[in-house]
Amino acid sequence: MSTTRRFDALRLSRPEIAVFISGVASMGLEILAGRMIAPQFGSSIYTWGTIIGVFLAALSYGYHRGGKQAAERATNGRMARVFLLTAAYVAGLILVGDVLLRATSGFPLPSRVASLPAVTLLFGPPTYLLGYVSPYAAELSTKEGTGEASGHVYMLGTVGSIVGAFATTYLLIPSLGIDQIALTFGALSIATAVAISRPIGRERATVTGFVALLLVASAATGAAGYTVEGEVVHETQTPYQSLRVVDLGDTRTLYLGGQRHSAMDLDEPNRHVFEYTRYFHLPYLYADDPDEIDRVLFIGGGGFTGPKRFVHEYDDVTVDVAEIDPAVISTAKEYFRVEESERLNVHNEGGRQFLRETNRTYDLIVLDAYQKDKVPFELTTREFMSLASSRLDDDGILFANLISAASGPASEFYRAEYRTMSREFPQVYSFPTVGGGVVQNIELIATKNGTRLSEEELLARNDRRDVGIDLAAEIRTYAEAPRTDDVPVLRDDRAPVDSLLDPIVGQRYVVQESSGTESTADGSDTSESIADRERERERWTDPAIGRDLSVRAAPEPAAATTPRGPDARVPEPDRPTVPSSMP
Repeated sequence: MSTTRRFDALRLSRPEIAVFISGVASMGLEILAGRMIAPQFGSSIYTWGTIIGVFLAALSYGYHRGGKQAAERATNGRMARVFLLTAAYVAGLILVGDVLLRATSGFPLPSRVASLPAVTLLFGPPTYLLGYVSPYAAELSTKEGTGEASGHVYMLGTVGSIVGAFATTYLLIPSLGIDQIALTFGALSIATAVAISRPIGRERATVTGFVALLLVASAATGAAGYTVEGEVVHETQTPYQSLRVVDLGDTRTLYLGGQRHSAMDLDEPNRHVFEYTRYFHLPYLYADDPDEIDRVLFIGGGGFTGPKRFVHEYDDVTVDVAEIDPAVISTAKEYFRVEESERLNVHNEGGRQFLRETNRTYDLIVLDAYQKDKVPFELTTREFMSLASSRLDDDGILFANLISAASGPASEFYRAEYRTMSREFPQVYSFPTVGGGVVQNIELIATKNGTRLSEEELLARNDRRDVGIDLAAEIRTYAEAPRTDDVPVLRDDRAPVDSLLDPIVGQRYVVQESSGTESTADGSDTSESIADRERERERWTDPAIGRDLSVRAAPEPAAATTPRGPDARVPEPDRPTVPSSMP
């Protein structure tokens, strides 16, 4: 008898089931919102603050409206209607979500709140509807007293939210795509509607069937208005980001978080497709003896362009790669011809954790873990720079690949990082790959050697040394130190990276390809020639400090200079040499 009573006490009533599932669905949709919004608006603290705020506001309004109506209208049937309406909205979310995202991204709003319209339109209504469930369930509760009924409902809803948070984070996102996850929550809502309103009449069955058909049709159709240039050969949601591999012609491109990250020529796997990866070789000109660089660490793997090229080009080099996302590692091995060996070791760890735990030292550390609007702040601070310095040999070099502007409001992150690195390294060098105020790759090189090398000395070393690639064009992007007195030194206890990146949101990220064309990070052509960009570079002056920061147009290389390596380029006569900027 006591066992039966205990079992009955654990059995949930229909209103209690509704509250629990509403908690699962609302929290699951909140986490899903971050993944849907990120490719268009980034995943900064401002984006997440907007998501959390909209969900709380929608739930609060739903609680308020549901509470006012509960005494007269609360029934299991009405709660079932709430779940069916939620499922129908989720179907629309799958079908036109991308269209709404693109449409709202053009609203003239400050970048910090740019995601507000999209989050409100996409997730406000279903969250508002789910807010009705708790007050309805409290009204229908068999618990004695308002306090006991309310407390029981709050407890069930919170437990449901906990389940939704863990299930979405640890099960759904690593296993399913965004549309499939949305379909899961839509199907869960329909199942809950059926469970709490059975037996259902013909009219309710018809409505339920229609919503189920709408949900399945939207998932089968896919996002309206969303096209990908090229063939998608692999796509997944990782615990850290969305991941896609696209083939277009002879080029295979890795997209992380909706932005192009790495590319490989399928016919010439060791060719630099994005020009900026050519800059990875510049440290060989800064070393007193390039042959002494034999231990290299890459923080951030992506398509492993740099690590693969180093192993291919330099016979005595051993490369370690610290990549936090296991899906990126498996994708690189399957689709980008990455093979571990005695000379190429891959570690599934975050960069800072790896440096903290390893007892190895390196001649060169390449920091390639920054994205346009997603920068791990723990890899930007003075404490991190100090840790990196401690893992470098006495003449070691730190190379950092940033995405920022070289001048103007969008340059704040670049200038703050330059200032931070300067606190730990005697010399820091800057190489903006495009120049001017556009968002681009900017390469920073920090050395422990206190003697500063000039552009002329680097050009001379480039002529004397064979490092497997002619870097004359890259050297000519050498820039003077930027102004840094108006930006902070980044520290673990205060690293306002999101604020510094805020001016970048919504701006195009210009990527140069080795074919001589420029495109944005999403793959679209900018319709501007490199010659046009070079003219802009020559005009670039920072008015705040009255100093020319342009990439100076250096004379053509001497006739004796011989291009080297598979990526060597011979400047055309009577045309300005154009600096490259991405592989």
